[in-house]
Amino acid sequence: MALLWSHREKGVLYQVRAAGSSRRLYADGVLHTQFNPRRIVTGSVWDLLWLPVFFLTAPRVERVLVLGAGAGAVIRQLDMLFQPKEIVAVENNPVHLRVAREFFGVTRQMAVLHEVDAAEFIRRYRGGRFDLIIDDLFVARGNVARRALSCDSRWIKQLVRHLRKDGILCVNFADRLEYLATPFSGWFGPGRRFGSAFELRSPSTENVIAAMLPGQVDAASLRVHLQATPALAGLLKAGHLRYQVRSIALRR
Repeated sequence: MALLWSHREKGVLYQVRAAGSSRRLYADGVLHTQFNPRRIVTGSVWDLLWLPVFFLTAPRVERVLVLGAGAGAVIRQLDMLFQPKEIVAVENNPVHLRVAREFFGVTRQMAVLHEVDAAEFIRRYRGGRFDLIIDDLFVARGNVARRALSCDSRWIKQLVRHLRKDGILCVNFADRLEYLATPFSGWFGPGRRFGSAFELRSPSTENVIAAMLPGQVDAASLRVHLQATPALAGLLKAGHLRYQVRSIALRR
């Protein structure tokens, strides 16, 4: 892979490398973000952050909030798939935002980037509600990425406050232990805020994405809707769009 850029800040070595049309951001040698503008999907965890939209019969999002923008791979994917009217992206690492703009093609027309702590942004935000909220908040501890904020009931409540009634919430966890420590079952089911909830995984990572959706939907519908989407059907058939999905069980 060709080295395009290298920068050390606060003891961390950041590198952007190219492999063909693909761009990859590394932090101290650990892959942080990757994206290829010639292929919408990455074949990894970034795909799972927007995939739950396709549980719906008519996948469509107009306003998206991305917490943890990183180098902008998900922003590029959202723009290519849905052309939202507005993507608001929050990131507290200025190096990530620089890389997003200079190497990953995130433009001002594509997204509004905020350099701010996500918890502070959520606490102070007073704008319109979102169709999709993606929580992808991670920090590196050594060479291991862990969630930057605990996803407890209080945090979920704060996120839901900024979500439309028919909106979707997606939260990324580093592994199953982080995921199992989260009280999702109190938020979905009969008479609760969300009608359905699923966990999604990629064969290439340990991450678990929890998705909570309005109404009753099922896992079979996800594949049907992907197969009916011209931009994704071929990638799904070829095995480039890879995922595992199952319903989150209600805990009694």
